[in-house]
Amino acid sequence: MEIIDAIILGIIQGLTEFLPVSSSGHLELGKTILGSNSIPEESLLFTVVLHFATALSTIVIFRKDIVEIIAGLFKGITTLSWTEESKFSMKILVSMIPAVIIGYRYESDFEKLFGNNIFLVGCMLLVTAVLLIFADRAKKTHRKVSLKDSFIIGIAQGIAMLPGISRSGATISISVLLGIDKTKAARFSFLMVIPLIFGKIAKDILEGQIDYNNSSFTYLGAGFIAAFISGLFACTWMISIVKKSKLTYFAIYCVIVGITAIIWSLL
Repeated sequence: MEIIDAIILGIIQGLTEFLPVSSSGHLELGKTILGSNSIPEESLLFTVVLHFATALSTIVIFRKDIVEIIAGLFKGITTLSWTEESKFSMKILVSMIPAVIIGYRYESDFEKLFGNNIFLVGCMLLVTAVLLIFADRAKKTHRKVSLKDSFIIGIAQGIAMLPGISRSGATISISVLLGIDKTKAARFSFLMVIPLIFGKIAKDILEGQIDYNNSSFTYLGAGFIAAFISGLFACTWMISIVKKSKLTYFAIYCVIVGITAIIWSLL
Protein backbone atom coordinates (compact mmCIF):
# COMPACT_ATOMS: atom_id res chain seq x y z
CA MET A 1 0.00 0.00 0.00
CA GLU A 2 1.27 3.47 -0.87
CA ILE A 3 1.36 6.05 1.93
CA ILE A 4 -0.93 8.35 -0.05
CA ASP A 5 -3.50 5.54 -0.31
CA ALA A 6 -3.30 5.00 3.45
CA ILE A 7 -3.81 8.71 4.10
CA ILE A 8 -6.78 8.87 1.71
CA LEU A 9 -8.47 5.85 3.30
CA GLY A 10 -7.69 7.25 6.76
CA ILE A 11 -9.37 10.54 5.92
CA ILE A 12 -12.36 8.69 4.44
CA GLN A 13 -12.72 6.62 7.63
CA GLY A 14 -12.28 9.62 9.94
CA LEU A 15 -14.84 11.77 8.15
CA THR A 16 -17.44 9.14 7.35
CA GLU A 17 -17.38 7.44 10.77
CA PHE A 18 -19.16 10.47 12.20
CA LEU A 19 -20.82 12.08 9.18
CA PRO A 20 -24.03 10.21 8.23
CA VAL A 21 -22.76 8.80 4.94
CA SER A 22 -21.47 5.30 5.94
CA SER A 23 -17.77 4.76 6.65
CA SER A 24 -17.91 1.08 5.61
CA GLY A 25 -19.59 1.97 2.33
CA HIS A 26 -17.10 4.71 1.54
CA LEU A 27 -14.14 2.51 2.43
CA GLU A 28 -15.43 -0.07 -0.04
CA LEU A 29 -15.83 2.64 -2.69
CA GLY A 30 -12.38 4.02 -1.86
CA LYS A 31 -10.74 0.61 -2.15
CA THR A 32 -12.45 0.03 -5.49
CA ILE A 33 -11.35 3.39 -6.89
CA LEU A 34 -7.78 2.99 -5.62
CA GLY A 35 -7.65 -0.55 -6.99
CA SER A 36 -7.49 -3.85 -5.16
CA ASN A 37 -3.70 -3.96 -5.57
CA SER A 38 -3.37 -1.08 -3.13
CA ILE A 39 -4.97 -3.12 -0.34
CA PRO A 40 -2.52 -5.41 1.47
CA GLU A 41 -3.20 -8.95 2.64
CA GLU A 42 -3.19 -7.66 6.21
CA SER A 43 -5.98 -5.18 5.38
CA LEU A 44 -7.91 -6.29 8.49
CA LEU A 45 -5.11 -4.85 10.62
CA PHE A 46 -5.30 -1.59 8.67
CA THR A 47 -9.08 -1.45 9.16
CA VAL A 48 -8.67 -2.10 12.89
CA VAL A 49 -6.10 0.71 13.15
CA LEU A 50 -8.46 3.14 11.41
CA HIS A 51 -11.35 2.24 13.71
CA PHE A 52 -9.10 2.57 16.74
CA ALA A 53 -8.12 6.06 15.54
CA THR A 54 -11.74 7.21 15.19
CA ALA A 55 -12.64 5.69 18.57
CA LEU A 56 -9.75 7.62 20.10
CA SER A 57 -10.93 10.85 18.49
CA THR A 58 -14.38 10.25 20.04
CA ILE A 59 -12.78 9.76 23.44
CA VAL A 60 -10.88 13.05 23.06
CA ILE A 61 -14.02 15.00 22.10
CA PHE A 62 -16.19 13.44 24.84
CA ARG A 63 -13.45 12.93 27.46
CA LYS A 64 -15.35 14.80 30.19
CA ASP A 65 -18.56 12.91 29.47
CA ILE A 66 -16.74 9.58 29.52
CA VAL A 67 -15.05 10.32 32.86
CA GLU A 68 -18.42 11.29 34.37
CA ILE A 69 -20.11 8.17 32.96
CA ILE A 70 -17.41 5.82 34.29
CA ALA A 71 -17.42 7.55 37.69
CA GLY A 72 -21.23 7.41 37.79
CA LEU A 73 -21.26 3.71 36.91
CA PHE A 74 -18.67 2.93 39.59
CA LYS A 75 -20.62 4.94 42.15
CA GLY A 76 -23.87 3.21 41.19
CA ILE A 77 -22.34 -0.25 41.58
CA THR A 78 -20.58 0.48 44.88
CA THR A 79 -23.25 2.59 46.61
CA LEU A 80 -26.39 1.49 44.71
CA SER A 81 -27.08 5.21 44.23
CA TRP A 82 -27.95 5.65 40.57
CA THR A 83 -27.13 9.14 39.29
CA GLU A 84 -27.89 10.47 35.80
CA GLU A 85 -24.38 9.46 34.71
CA SER A 86 -24.75 5.90 36.01
CA LYS A 87 -28.17 5.55 34.36
CA PHE A 88 -26.68 6.84 31.10
CA SER A 89 -23.89 4.23 31.29
CA MET A 90 -26.51 1.51 31.74
CA LYS A 91 -28.29 2.75 28.61
CA ILE A 92 -24.99 2.49 26.71
CA LEU A 93 -24.64 -1.11 27.90
CA VAL A 94 -28.22 -1.91 26.87
CA SER A 95 -27.62 -0.40 23.42
CA MET A 96 -24.72 -2.82 22.94
CA ILE A 97 -26.88 -5.93 23.41
CA PRO A 98 -28.59 -5.99 19.97
CA ALA A 99 -25.37 -5.10 18.13
CA VAL A 100 -23.41 -7.82 19.95
CA ILE A 101 -26.10 -10.43 19.23
CA ILE A 102 -26.43 -9.42 15.57
CA GLY A 103 -22.66 -9.23 15.13
CA TYR A 104 -22.03 -12.59 16.80
CA ARG A 105 -24.80 -14.37 14.92
CA TYR A 106 -24.32 -12.86 11.47
CA GLU A 107 -20.67 -11.71 11.43
CA SER A 108 -19.61 -14.21 8.76
CA ASP A 109 -22.65 -13.31 6.64
CA PHE A 110 -21.86 -9.61 6.89
CA GLU A 111 -18.22 -10.21 5.94
CA LYS A 112 -19.35 -11.86 2.70
CA LEU A 113 -21.13 -8.63 1.75
CA PHE A 114 -17.85 -6.71 1.81
CA GLY A 115 -15.30 -6.82 -0.99
CA ASN A 116 -16.24 -4.61 -3.96
CA ASN A 117 -19.99 -5.19 -3.51
CA ILE A 118 -20.64 -1.74 -4.94
CA PHE A 119 -24.25 -2.41 -5.95
CA LEU A 120 -25.23 -3.23 -2.35
CA VAL A 121 -23.36 -0.18 -1.07
CA GLY A 122 -25.28 2.03 -3.49
CA CYS A 123 -28.66 0.58 -2.46
CA MET A 124 -27.90 0.93 1.25
CA LEU A 125 -26.77 4.55 0.77
CA LEU A 126 -30.23 5.25 -0.64
CA VAL A 127 -31.74 3.70 2.51
CA THR A 128 -29.51 5.96 4.60
CA ALA A 129 -30.73 8.96 2.61
CA VAL A 130 -34.37 8.12 3.36
CA LEU A 131 -33.63 7.85 7.11
CA LEU A 132 -31.87 11.23 7.12
CA ILE A 133 -34.73 12.96 5.30
CA PHE A 134 -37.30 11.67 7.80
CA ALA A 135 -35.06 12.61 10.75
CA ASP A 136 -34.53 16.13 9.46
CA ARG A 137 -38.29 16.66 9.31
CA ALA A 138 -38.95 15.40 12.83
CA LYS A 139 -40.27 17.83 15.42
CA LYS A 140 -37.85 19.34 17.92
CA THR A 141 -38.07 17.93 21.44
CA HIS A 142 -36.04 17.93 24.64
CA ARG A 143 -36.63 14.29 25.56
CA LYS A 144 -33.74 12.15 26.80
CA VAL A 145 -32.87 8.60 25.75
CA SER A 146 -34.81 6.01 27.76
CA LEU A 147 -33.78 2.42 28.46
CA LYS A 148 -36.27 1.18 25.85
CA ASP A 149 -34.98 3.73 23.34
CA SER A 150 -31.39 2.60 23.87
CA PHE A 151 -32.30 -0.98 22.93
CA ILE A 152 -34.09 0.13 19.74
CA ILE A 153 -31.17 2.38 18.82
CA GLY A 154 -28.89 -0.59 19.44
CA ILE A 155 -30.85 -2.60 16.86
CA ALA A 156 -30.27 0.22 14.36
CA GLN A 157 -26.55 0.10 15.14
CA GLY A 158 -26.51 -3.65 14.52
CA ILE A 159 -28.25 -3.29 11.16
CA ALA A 160 -25.75 -0.55 10.26
CA MET A 161 -23.07 -3.25 9.96
CA LEU A 162 -24.29 -3.55 6.37
CA PRO A 163 -21.94 -1.66 4.02
CA GLY A 164 -23.66 1.56 2.96
CA ILE A 165 -25.89 1.97 6.01
CA SER A 166 -24.44 4.83 8.02
CA ARG A 167 -24.02 3.89 11.68
CA SER A 168 -24.25 7.49 12.91
CA GLY A 169 -26.96 8.29 10.38
CA ALA A 170 -29.07 5.28 11.36
CA THR A 171 -28.68 5.66 15.13
CA ILE A 172 -29.23 9.43 15.15
CA SER A 173 -32.18 9.19 12.75
CA ILE A 174 -33.90 6.43 14.74
CA SER A 175 -33.28 8.40 17.95
CA VAL A 176 -34.84 11.55 16.51
CA LEU A 177 -37.78 9.58 15.08
CA LEU A 178 -38.33 8.18 18.58
CA GLY A 179 -38.74 11.78 19.75
CA ILE A 180 -35.31 12.27 21.34
CA ASP A 181 -33.61 15.66 21.34
CA LYS A 182 -31.21 15.85 18.36
CA THR A 183 -28.18 16.97 20.37
CA LYS A 184 -28.74 14.22 22.94
CA ALA A 185 -29.23 11.74 20.08
CA ALA A 186 -25.87 12.68 18.53
CA ARG A 187 -24.08 12.44 21.88
CA PHE A 188 -25.57 9.02 22.58
CA SER A 189 -24.77 7.81 19.06
CA PHE A 190 -21.08 8.71 19.31
CA LEU A 191 -20.60 7.37 22.83
CA MET A 192 -22.41 4.06 22.29
CA VAL A 193 -19.99 2.91 19.59
CA ILE A 194 -16.79 3.25 21.69
CA PRO A 195 -17.13 0.01 23.71
CA LEU A 196 -18.19 -1.88 20.58
CA ILE A 197 -15.11 -0.79 18.64
CA PHE A 198 -12.72 -1.73 21.44
CA GLY A 199 -14.62 -4.97 21.99
CA LYS A 200 -14.32 -5.89 18.29
CA ILE A 201 -10.60 -5.05 18.29
CA ALA A 202 -10.02 -7.21 21.38
CA LYS A 203 -12.01 -10.09 19.81
CA ASP A 204 -9.99 -9.98 16.58
CA ILE A 205 -6.69 -9.91 18.49
CA LEU A 206 -7.63 -12.77 20.84
CA GLU A 207 -8.86 -14.92 17.95
CA GLY A 208 -5.64 -14.31 16.03
CA GLN A 209 -7.42 -12.82 13.03
CA ILE A 210 -4.99 -9.89 12.77
CA ASP A 211 -1.70 -10.55 10.97
CA TYR A 212 1.17 -8.49 12.40
CA ASN A 213 3.85 -10.20 10.32
CA ASN A 214 5.51 -8.06 7.67
CA SER A 215 3.15 -5.19 8.44
CA SER A 216 4.29 -1.79 7.24
CA PHE A 217 4.01 0.50 10.24
CA THR A 218 4.65 3.46 7.94
CA TYR A 219 1.30 3.21 6.16
CA LEU A 220 -0.42 2.10 9.38
CA GLY A 221 0.85 5.23 11.12
CA ALA A 222 -0.12 7.45 8.20
CA GLY A 223 -3.63 6.00 8.11
CA PHE A 224 -3.99 6.29 11.89
CA ILE A 225 -2.99 9.97 11.99
CA ALA A 226 -5.21 10.83 9.02
CA ALA A 227 -8.23 9.04 10.55
CA PHE A 228 -7.64 10.54 14.01
CA ILE A 229 -7.32 14.17 12.84
CA SER A 230 -10.21 13.98 10.36
CA GLY A 231 -12.27 12.19 13.03
CA LEU A 232 -11.77 15.06 15.48
CA PHE A 233 -12.99 17.49 12.85
CA ALA A 234 -15.95 15.37 11.70
CA CYS A 235 -17.19 14.56 15.22
CA THR A 236 -17.28 18.25 16.22
CA TRP A 237 -18.80 19.27 12.89
CA MET A 238 -21.51 16.59 13.04
CA ILE A 239 -22.75 17.75 16.46
CA SER A 240 -23.13 21.27 15.08
CA ILE A 241 -24.91 19.97 11.95
CA VAL A 242 -27.44 17.96 13.96
CA LYS A 243 -28.25 21.00 16.12
CA LYS A 244 -28.98 23.03 12.99
CA SER A 245 -31.01 20.25 11.32
CA LYS A 246 -28.93 20.06 8.16
CA LEU A 247 -29.16 16.30 7.61
CA THR A 248 -31.02 16.69 4.30
CA TYR A 249 -27.80 17.87 2.63
CA PHE A 250 -26.18 14.56 3.53
CA ALA A 251 -29.27 12.74 2.29
CA ILE A 252 -28.81 14.40 -1.11
CA TYR A 253 -25.14 13.43 -1.06
CA CYS A 254 -26.03 9.80 -0.23
CA VAL A 255 -28.53 9.72 -3.11
CA ILE A 256 -25.94 11.03 -5.58
CA VAL A 257 -23.19 8.65 -4.42
CA GLY A 258 -25.64 5.75 -4.12
CA ILE A 259 -26.99 6.12 -7.66
CA THR A 260 -23.44 6.61 -8.99
CA ALA A 261 -22.31 3.42 -7.23
CA ILE A 262 -25.25 1.43 -8.63
CA ILE A 263 -24.57 2.64 -12.19
CA TRP A 264 -20.84 1.94 -11.73
CA SER A 265 -21.54 -1.65 -10.60
CA LEU A 266 -23.92 -2.28 -13.53
CA LEU A 267 -21.42 -1.00 -16.07
